[in-house]
Amino acid sequence: MVLQRFADTYVDSTPGLVGTGSKLEIAEPGNTTSYTVVADVKALPAVGGAPQEIDVTTLADTRAKQLEGIQAASSMAFTVQYKGPSWNAIQPKANDRKQYNWRITYPDGMTATFTGSFSIQVAALATNAALTYTLTVSVSDGPDFSQSPTTGASNPS
Repeated sequence: MVLQRFADTYVDSTPGLVGTGSKLEIAEPGNTTSYTVVADVKALPAVGGAPQEIDVTTLADTRAKQLEGIQAASSMAFTVQYKGPSWNAIQPKANDRKQYNWRITYPDGMTATFTGSFSIQVAALATNAALTYTLTVSVSDGPDFSQSPTTGASNPS
């Protein structure tokens, strides 16, 4: 039994990984060392993307041909639980068009870093429901992934 799992310092992702413990952080433009947790994120979007395809088909070809182009940066929408203090910290920065540095840290320590400005949209609210908002980052650079600190062989599915 790995007791370190319960010490909140080590997560063995060899058998797989659950999202509990993931966090979204922000750093001021130009700062890539001092990140601050944004808020209580409820859902992370898909991170990354496929490269654009460049059509190189000629009239002599019998099938379409493509080459791999550059990877398209897309926006990422995070669902965040509204809480007054964290809202007060992030909301004034929304829509200021500054290129903030962002980091998603997964439970095993793997990270995805990217740069972009962001906007906020408060979600619809109904009876007996929690207030949330969507924080959408318009990615201008990245994402760049780190290696997982977990070592060992993966378990085949």
